[in-house]
Amino acid sequence: MIRWNSDQADLREGLERWGDALSADHLELDEKSAFSEDKWKLVQKTGILSLPFEEQYGGLGQSVLTTMYVLEGLGEYNRDSGLSFSVTTSICSTGIPVQQFGTPGQKERYLPLIASGEAIGAHAITEAEGGSDAMAMTTRAVRDGDDFVINGSKVFVSNGPIADVIVVYARTHPDGGPLGTTAFLVDRNTPGITAGTPLKKMGLRTSPLCELFFDDVRVPRTAVLGRVGGGFMVLDHVMKREILYSFIVNVGEMQHRLDRCVEYAKTRRSFGKSIGSYQSIANKIVDTKIQLETARKWLYDTGEKLEAGENITVDLAISKLVTSESNLATSLTAVQIFGGHGYMAEYGLEIDVRNAVGGTIYSGTNEIQYNRIASMLGLGK
Repeated sequence: MIRWNSDQADLREGLERWGDALSADHLELDEKSAFSEDKWKLVQKTGILSLPFEEQYGGLGQSVLTTMYVLEGLGEYNRDSGLSFSVTTSICSTGIPVQQFGTPGQKERYLPLIASGEAIGAHAITEAEGGSDAMAMTTRAVRDGDDFVINGSKVFVSNGPIADVIVVYARTHPDGGPLGTTAFLVDRNTPGITAGTPLKKMGLRTSPLCELFFDDVRVPRTAVLGRVGGGFMVLDHVMKREILYSFIVNVGEMQHRLDRCVEYAKTRRSFGKSIGSYQSIANKIVDTKIQLETARKWLYDTGEKLEAGENITVDLAISKLVTSESNLATSLTAVQIFGGHGYMAEYGLEIDVRNAVGGTIYSGTNEIQYNRIASMLGLGK
């Protein structure tokens, strides 16, 4: 069990006072599928975007575990889940890989912008035909003198419509393979980049998503992030943090939901007594508590292993599965406990269900996670 020190507690408690402002009008914004620039300005003021980055670039220099702890608080205090998703996307998609693989010049240019929120980050990986099979990408970057020319398209780019800088993954070797892909740091206003219309989606509606098209997009050799052919090393580093950071937010959301269910079960009366006194309701809430604590433990234990330099391939897949499926299951349970009220949009619980579905798909579908675990067990060979 992790014992959080006073400095870590202060960071999380300092975020709590922003909860109401970040949550304001979240039902209306979800209905409109609207990203709020005003709320992003509030996010900048919280300092949460700077957590994992080096102090010399405007960051707070916090560890993986401390960053997770504060992000869990974001999920607990902020009801605008799409906004939280855009926060973790910007941190993970761009800031994390630049800090790990960037040249001094790249760090100097981009990290202060990402850490302050002045620039919003995104990464372009998934393609229409490949889906979760990143090895099948067809977007290409061809060397032309001191430049690379990128052609292709990407789908489901979170933060795509609002991003200022994008990490683009493209094939640089015709034969492909693990060493055939390279990551590029590309400014959104680079000629040849076109963003499609923001896509309507089931949940996380306040976090905009779109297709991106790259037509003869010319970038200098200095735009390569890491080394040529090292794209999957970059992606592997990013995805480990993406799962830990984005799904710990879900744990915070599950905590808030549990608290609501407990309070409702104590105060809602049926047939002369509180509904929480009925074993069928009490058991649902206990199951929610178990699912919450299981997800929390898997994520923090995996974060500890990551910081210790251990192999977390299986742990990460299990953490993603446990958390995403628990988040979906407990959101449905909450609707059931609240009954007719839970089914009404004004209570905000049906939004939780729609948002939770996405967690079983993004960051590698749950089916992919099952396959990964099976493979590590030596199955399917």
